[in-house]
Amino acid sequence: MKAYIFTGQGSQKPGMAQELYNTAKAAREYLEIADKILGFNISAIMTTGSAEELKQTSVTQPSVFLYSVVKARIIQDFKPAMVAGHSLGEISALVAARALSFGDGLRLVYKRAMAMQAACDAQPSGMAAVLGLEDDALVAAICNSIEEEVIVAANFNCPGQLVISGTLKGIEIAKLKLTEAGARRVLPLPVNGAFHSPLMEPARAELAKAIEETEFKTPVCPVYQNVDARPTLDAEEIKEKLIAQLTAPVLWTATIENMIADGATQFIEVGPQQVLTGMVKKINNRAIATSL
Repeated sequence: MKAYIFTGQGSQKPGMAQELYNTAKAAREYLEIADKILGFNISAIMTTGSAEELKQTSVTQPSVFLYSVVKARIIQDFKPAMVAGHSLGEISALVAARALSFGDGLRLVYKRAMAMQAACDAQPSGMAAVLGLEDDALVAAICNSIEEEVIVAANFNCPGQLVISGTLKGIEIAKLKLTEAGARRVLPLPVNGAFHSPLMEPARAELAKAIEETEFKTPVCPVYQNVDARPTLDAEEIKEKLIAQLTAPVLWTATIENMIADGATQFIEVGPQQVLTGMVKKINNRAIATSL
């Protein structure tokens, strides 16, 4: 059974859509529709724009979403048995599974990006990868012990790679405690906010309204969502989990384990750069994982 997995923010790169744009008429048409929906020429940035342009909040998340969704739309015989997406990639997965229309998915991604940026501006914060400490429960417990700052375990990516999220001071305190506990490195990530933490509550509340007003349909295959790593085909349940996602941790390890338990025999990563394939193999070294 083929499982398609979709990358999130951070997988963007300059020239990411150049080949798609030059070789596939359908891809050009989708990108031109995106220009009209967003009101600016995102297709030009995705094909010839600089790394600096791609870092802009209004561009980064829509660009990754667009690349992934367009790539999935032009694949011949795209018939996933199940799908999942990492953070932002969950919306890409929902569009690929036909639970959301292309236009509605893009509008939600843009609103998500702008709401998250507003939350970031309101509170200086960030994220850091904890490397070499495979006891996820210990990492979470250490974060929970820091009562004076907001700091949480945010992304359970794969064994030995967990991401923490919170205030800058909280990350500093956690780094000392995690290093003492045996972490090889606590590496700050190049993001300007504490994604998947309580600091995203203003963004969650704003995005909730947009999600409630958007039509969701029954997907063509089970969608495994970040907040509980479980599959669903129920449109209302999908909406509830998508709303919760901004402030809840990404349970990626459990997601891949559950997909394998449910029959996934091949994972195909869709995104501008290969990010998730390596995680899948660390979660299960017998898993077959490739990227498009």
